[in-house]
Amino acid sequence: MGRFFTRERFGRPQVLAALLLLAFLAQCLWLVERGWRSGAIDPEEIYRLERGTALWEHRGIGATGYMLAAPVSPEMELDPPLQRALPNGGYDANHSPLWYLIAAAPLALSPVLLEPGNIVALHRLAASPYLVFGVLLGASLWYVSRRLFGNAGGYVALTLYCFSPGILRASAVWSAEPEVGAAWGAFGAIFTAIAVAHTLYAPREVILWNWRRIVLLGLSLALAVGSQFSLVIVVPVALAFMLYLAPTRRTAATAIWVVACGVAVLLLYGSYFFHARAFFQGLGHASFFAISWEAYAMPQAYHQIRAQLGQSSPALILAVPAALVTYFVWPRARYFGNTAPLLVASLFLVLALGTPHYLGLGFQFMAVPFLFVFVAGIAADLLETRHRAIALASVWGLLVANAGWNLWELARVGRG
Repeated sequence: MGRFFTRERFGRPQVLAALLLLAFLAQCLWLVERGWRSGAIDPEEIYRLERGTALWEHRGIGATGYMLAAPVSPEMELDPPLQRALPNGGYDANHSPLWYLIAAAPLALSPVLLEPGNIVALHRLAASPYLVFGVLLGASLWYVSRRLFGNAGGYVALTLYCFSPGILRASAVWSAEPEVGAAWGAFGAIFTAIAVAHTLYAPREVILWNWRRIVLLGLSLALAVGSQFSLVIVVPVALAFMLYLAPTRRTAATAIWVVACGVAVLLLYGSYFFHARAFFQGLGHASFFAISWEAYAMPQAYHQIRAQLGQSSPALILAVPAALVTYFVWPRARYFGNTAPLLVASLFLVLALGTPHYLGLGFQFMAVPFLFVFVAGIAADLLETRHRAIALASVWGLLVANAGWNLWELARVGRG
């Protein structure tokens, strides 16, 4: 036990990261409290909770638990989730039951909380899974950035994350879809695949030694794809990184990837409570890719992506262009640690352009953590040059201004 609590694991960097995550959690809790005080009930949130609660109660028997529970007459005024489900035979084309199970997990033991009189407890419990995901994504972001770029990179990435309005809204489920679980799954899948590939040259038995990372990779893939079917794109991307990083161990890399995919499929199958018919029907109604090629020729689509990124994190509006210029002009910045998150973020943004509606918002959100890693890597590189003083002042100015603006906006929410 004494070997676990070492200075390497719990030193000053870990303490500072924990303080930043506590600040992030405090902001999320503030938004959660303002949510129930406002008295507004989001119909989509109620829909998620009702479907998830039905799934937990019936264990997927009869209806899959996330289909419509009863026929709906055309005369009824439908909430947006129901409008999306009806044309698809009652199935959610974008999410597996896992998405609803996670949403309703805190209510599984007490479905009575769905009654209108329990609105306070309902808001708090409904946000709790995503608060956990938000903290875990922040911790993963800091861990990856620190391993890649040192303490400076870890601090930059985590500070941008902890004061990101888009991340805060998603984690607190404040007028936003709860996509933070999907983001953690996608982020974990990519960087776990990279970590597994780096261990393939170690002088140990590959499969047995990596079993924890294999399970983690499978869990990440299941969480990503189960939360948003279109994130199946991370499955081949993870394999591509593994094959690139282990060119002489591609058979072993492919075997690990196949096993991880098997774990992910088993977990997704479990979200259907192991009902084979419901599982295959759900996948048959799933929309994995719904790209509108015409959107790439629409200038407003590009303006929309820029606006959405600004809403997710105003700092990215300045930081990303500066980081891109540095990356393409300065050869030293073009190495794998910077290139990998840039490629993944670019892929998500390209997909967001081609899916201008609901899925596009999801892809845009998935890109944000990878952009934080990319910006942190460029910032860490600049801090190691002879122009460190200028770089340090610029980085500090950006982080402080972004945090200050975010806290000001939170205060305005409190007055509203």
